Amino acid sequence: MAEIKITLVKSTIGAIPKHRKTVQALGLKKLHSSKIHQDNVAIRGMIKQVGHLVKVEEI
Repeated sequence: MAEIKITLVKSTIGAIPKHRKTVQALGLKKLHSSKIHQDNVAIRGMIKQVGHLVKVEEI
């Protein structure tokens, strides 16, 4: 299965609490931190919700 790399590129300071929790659930803590996840429907839904805060690269 394909993998995707998710990088936090914008701060969550001004974000609504639901978006902060989504970023945290993706495993992103600090600005410019990255995580590699399996590409599945659940992860894609989380990315869609916080797409304005993250950058996605397919590996």
